Amino acid sequence: MSKAGKESMYQKALKIIMDAGEEGILQSELWKLLGATSREGSRIALKLERRGLIVRQRELHGGRWTYRLFPKIRKVSVASIVGCPCFTCPDAFRCSPGGVVDPVKCYDLIRWVLETAPLEEEGEE
Repeated sequence: MSKAGKESMYQKALKIIMDAGEEGILQSELWKLLGATSREGSRIALKLERRGLIVRQRELHGGRWTYRLFPKIRKVSVASIVGCPCFTCPDAFRCSPGGVVDPVKCYDLIRWVLETAPLEEEGEE
């Protein structure tokens, strides 16, 4: 397989793992989805782990040891910043920490953060 073909396979594998999300995907399921052999699937997973892109967690599945693969990186979503007052602020061009308009002292920003930030459960630190 060419170097470009291998990189394409790594990209495809990473996308599958990222799409699996928090529950992860079994390594055996990954190589089946890729149309690869068990050996190729293991090498792909190891390479992605060495690159720091995934985490492999050993798991007993169907009486056999395998690995569940989890993404280290997550898909980016703009949902967390929707409604931020900074985007429509007329003073945004003058805003900087310690500046004429300071985000640390901005009442609109503070109010928005307090209204939208998830509240910590008691006992969490």
